[in-house]
Amino acid sequence: MSLSFRQSDIIEIAKQNGRVMVEDLALQFGVTVQTIRRDLSELAELGKLDRVHGGAVLRSGVSNIGYEDRRALNAEIKTRIAQVCAANIPDGASLFLNIGTSTEAVAHQLLNHKDLMVVTNNMNVARILVENTNCQIVVAGGVLRRSDGGLIGNLTNSTIEQFKFDYAVIGCSALDADGDLLDFDFQEVRVSQTIIAQARHSFLVADHSKFQRSAPARIASMSEVDVFFTDQPLPSRLARKCKEWGTRVVYSGRTTGDSH
Repeated sequence: MSLSFRQSDIIEIAKQNGRVMVEDLALQFGVTVQTIRRDLSELAELGKLDRVHGGAVLRSGVSNIGYEDRRALNAEIKTRIAQVCAANIPDGASLFLNIGTSTEAVAHQLLNHKDLMVVTNNMNVARILVENTNCQIVVAGGVLRRSDGGLIGNLTNSTIEQFKFDYAVIGCSALDADGDLLDFDFQEVRVSQTIIAQARHSFLVADHSKFQRSAPARIASMSEVDVFFTDQPLPSRLARKCKEWGTRVVYSGRTTGDSH
């Protein structure tokens, strides 16, 4: 599909500003907001932009989009994924929730669980779970990443290594066709690797937009994940690999593959 002149201009504006807003573009190009929304939806389908509330952000392979934009991106879908993931975590479990807006969505869905012990390097997760008085919260210390409330570094890793979790619930910034989980921050990657190593069962929560993105740092292979919670069927190559590895994929109320 070829781009219209307006769509090409929209991409150039996004490259300059990092994001574009529907109403601003409508005024700039002298068209309706409905026309701009169609343009942005088509550009998102082509993998050029990611839709967020009120506009779109530039899709990048070397740096992540801002926290507030990540939180708004596919928010309803993340909630549905989180509901299914949380339903697979029993009361009385110990678990780790790492940095990310998808794991924060899972935290919201755990507010009615009982007798949980949650370890996290995500200050936002800790704030969410404070509302659950039946949940013991352990914050893994480290260097605070102010942009999103994440804690990273050697101290974080040392804290995680003191535990053996029933479940690790992790997110990622991208997921490639080879089944590699990818991220942008090398320090965060090391923390995620430690989390997986210290968990009896590893859950990945990620929506379909992660299939279309790229990031430079490798966390792990999907073969190390027990269950992948997502919203749409996987690309065929990745689906075959998950079946070979025995990684269970749960999406839209359906399950594929075999459990470990």
